[in-house]
Amino acid sequence: MPEWISVDGARLVNQSGETVVLTGFGLGGWLNMENFITGYPSTETLQRQALRSALGEEGYTRFFDTFEKGFFSDADAAYLSSLGCNSVRLPVNYRHLEDDMAPFEIKEKGLRLLDEAVSVCRRNNLWVILDLHALPGAQNQHWHSDNPTHWDTFWDHRHFQDRVVHLWEVLADRYKDEPTVAGYNPMNEPADRTGERLAPYYARLEKAIRAVDPRHVLFLDGNTYSTDFSMFDEPMANTVYTAHDYARPGMIPEARYPGETEGRWFDSEALRGVFDRRTEFQRRTGTPIWVGEFGPQYTGVPDIDAERLALLEDQLQVYREAGASWSLWTYKDLGLQGVQVASPQSRYVQRIAPMLQAKARLGVDQWGSSDAGVRHLMEPLTELFAAEFPHFDPYPWGPERWLDQVFRSILLAEPLLAEFEELFRGMSPQDAAEHAASWEFASTQERTALADLLREHHGVGVRAAGS
Repeated sequence: MPEWISVDGARLVNQSGETVVLTGFGLGGWLNMENFITGYPSTETLQRQALRSALGEEGYTRFFDTFEKGFFSDADAAYLSSLGCNSVRLPVNYRHLEDDMAPFEIKEKGLRLLDEAVSVCRRNNLWVILDLHALPGAQNQHWHSDNPTHWDTFWDHRHFQDRVVHLWEVLADRYKDEPTVAGYNPMNEPADRTGERLAPYYARLEKAIRAVDPRHVLFLDGNTYSTDFSMFDEPMANTVYTAHDYARPGMIPEARYPGETEGRWFDSEALRGVFDRRTEFQRRTGTPIWVGEFGPQYTGVPDIDAERLALLEDQLQVYREAGASWSLWTYKDLGLQGVQVASPQSRYVQRIAPMLQAKARLGVDQWGSSDAGVRHLMEPLTELFAAEFPHFDPYPWGPERWLDQVFRSILLAEPLLAEFEELFRGMSPQDAAEHAASWEFASTQERTALADLLREHHGVGVRAAGS
């Protein structure tokens, strides 16, 4: 059973004062779903609406009951332990815990899902970091906060903020005596466009959580998708400030490593430089470093994917030398990043094959897809905006990526939902459950090269072929 951990200067330590380095995966796509992970277009809520319409209430319930039970189980946790991992980061959509039409009323089913996840981790000697990944009103501008727009309205409405404080008071009370929970990650990748509201809100959250649970570690993401810590001054007690460290050469389909990406040369020293900049606050204040998300995207092209693994190996070496904890994104998906991948022969993947082709053709997944099929439409738009709105510089990353999101991930993605819905139309409840079972551990496949790299990094040995 995992021990209590706490912050001791620049280290995380167990009850005996021994240094703890957390290593593991984020469980993206499970209790917070994302389009590239399980294959739907647009956002989780819109996907759920489409499936409810197609399957009916019984089929919808059977599908998601099976999915929620099977996506992360004892078999998955034991497998992660076999890689040498000691932790998981558990992203949660607030909608599992509360309905927008019934604010402040906690849903017991959502709490039971969290309880079972914690129990699975306890049985397999894994710590779990609870991560509120999608907040009411959306704390950032992107799909992974279940945001159907490009506006972060969480920051503009006290009502949304009050609800999140209440959620964390409930969770802190529930897990205050549970050492398997390493700590609380109250907000994934905040993106406050003013830069002025995050630090005061964290102070409010910290006070509310500590009044209920003074013992657990807080894991606080920086602003601008956990890359900017300039709004923080003195660190809070028993708190880790969490950086996200995606490397650009691992995010662009045609990028090579080492090599030039977007006009800049990337090698191991360049990776180290990016990491040093993103963790300057932690090193300056002598607080622990936890890289809450990172990891390359894989392309299916063997030589490029070998370079992606080399990039990952270099990042892991940087983290080892810095004594940094880390959580790879993500454990299980359709093949972009996961160490476990849904089988192409599974019923679910076969069912959504036309959707995957359409999504790739139109480039609607902002994470992991290419704009090649719509570049002839994007380029005139980019030129028009440059000519007509030369001073337009939207937060967080400028006009080109803003256009990319609005055009591909909203304008083109939403109409695809109707086609996604039709793929499931008329399916029986039993058939729906059998499709969802495609995400069970026994039905997925290992990305063995990645798994072997992690085994070697952790010193647990590379599994023999055929074992």
